[in-house]
This record gives sequence, C-alpha cells and structure tokens, in this order.
Amino acid sequence: MIMDDVVYDAYREAGALARRVLRRGAGLVKEGADLLDMVEETENMVTEEGALLAFPLNVSFNEAAAHDTAMPGDERTFSRGDLIKVDLGIHVDGYIADTAMTVDLGDHGALVEASRAALEAAIAAVRPGVTAGEIGTVIQAAIEEHGYRPIANLTGHGLDRYDLHTRPTIPNIAMAGGTVIEEGMVFAIEPFATTGSGKVGEATRVEIYKQIAARPARLPSAKRILETARPRRGLPFSRRWVPGDKVEIGLATLVRAGILHPFPMLHDVPGSFVSQAEHTLIVTDTGCEVTTR
Repeated sequence: MIMDDVVYDAYREAGALARRVLRRGAGLVKEGADLLDMVEETENMVTEEGALLAFPLNVSFNEAAAHDTAMPGDERTFSRGDLIKVDLGIHVDGYIADTAMTVDLGDHGALVEASRAALEAAIAAVRPGVTAGEIGTVIQAAIEEHGYRPIANLTGHGLDRYDLHTRPTIPNIAMAGGTVIEEGMVFAIEPFATTGSGKVGEATRVEIYKQIAARPARLPSAKRILETARPRRGLPFSRRWVPGDKVEIGLATLVRAGILHPFPMLHDVPGSFVSQAEHTLIVTDTGCEVTTR
C-alpha cells in the first residue's frame, strides 16, 4: 500500500493538530469544571485551527469507556476521584487523526499507566509482516503486567478517508492471526485497561449518531438532522449539534428507518474504572510513524 505525498501530508497535519488540541482540551478537565463548557471549547479549538471534527469529542467518566459526549444543556461537572477519558478525532480533507488520553482526578495513576504502557508496547511491535493478533497479545500482556484487565470487546481500527472504522482491526487481547500489517496502512491503536469485568455493555443513553443511508425524511425535525448529518459524509455527529426542537422524535424516526446508526455509551460494571490511551500511526517499511505523538 503506497501513499502519495498529498495524503501523507494530510495525515501528518491532522495528527499534529490533534496532538495539540487534545493536550489543551484535557487541560480543561479540572475538579468543579463544567463538562459542556470543556467539550464545546475543545471542539471549537479544532475549527479555529482550520480543521474539522472526525467525531464529537468523547469524554467518558469512570466506568464509561467510549461514546459519551456532552448532552444539550448538560449539567455534569468533573469531581475529585473521577477518571476521565478524552478521545479526539479530527480530519484534514477527510484524512483522520484519532487520539485519546486519560485524566486522573483521583489516585488511579497505576491504571492510567497500564493503558499508556500497553500503547507504547504495541507501537513498538508494529512493522510490516506482523499480525493484528500479535499486537493484541502485546497489549494484553502489558495491561495484565500492571495488574488490570484489557477490555476484550473494544479494539483499535483502521482509518481511511472519511472512514473511522476499516481494516485492520487491532484487538486489545491475545489472538491468533488477524490482518497482516502492511506498509502504508493507517490505523489507531487504543488499549483500554479496567478494574472491572473486561467487557463493556451498551447504556440506554445515546448522544452520537452517523448517517448510513441516503433517503428522504418527512418530519421537519428529521430533515434538520439530515442537514447536519449530510455534510459529515458518514462521519458521526452529536445530538447536541442539531438545532431546533423535537430532535428526539426525529432521531428515533431516522434510526427506525435505517437512515441513522446510533452509538450507545459503552461502559464496564458500575463502580469500576477504565483508562484509555490512543495514537494514530502510519506503517512504514521498518516500523511506523506515530502521527499524533
């Protein structure tokens, strides 16, 4: 897989911007701060830099692992003891950088280090010819070495133009086989370490959706939603981004019609804590270049 200079430069530009914005946004996670203010300020940083969001900023509390973002009028605040995952995706002309870090407002340092160490070990293992399963084996070993469990049903994922989830799938647990890694592949590795069960389930609350079919809608609220979704070219959007009223009715209608796909919040068992670390990388002839580091 050979990448031309224009595409390569776009991936690198997206990665450099994502790195800067993630650090600034994560710095807003402080005890007593408002979640909604933090999310909107961080998302605005991306547009101020001349790029676009690949998905709504994910901010997941404690046992939550993914797919949480601020609700319209959200009144949640960050509290002492929280473990907060901040997951940012941006794109430059459709070429995506996806990166995440965990902010510890308590005493979860060892858990944070587990996912971070697993990410670094996985990156060191990437080179043409290795399998995705071998990378997953490295991730699981590093997390367990720190005394925690990897989340088995969350994975890293390939990235393509306007496509957040393509091949290869990078498991967070030991597996035999899997995709053989090739030069030119672009993917995100994202280990999750947990004090809980090692598997996530779906919550009832949904804040993030993406359009999966192009069909007309009759309800005014559904039409407004599609006006938000269409320019995204299949990339996810937030309920918070849709103007006007009766948005819930429009969303439910479009999901039932198979026009939108919902992303429920994913969480481990109540009372547990989950940490996350993530980078995007381009596979080179001898290893990889981490665009978001």
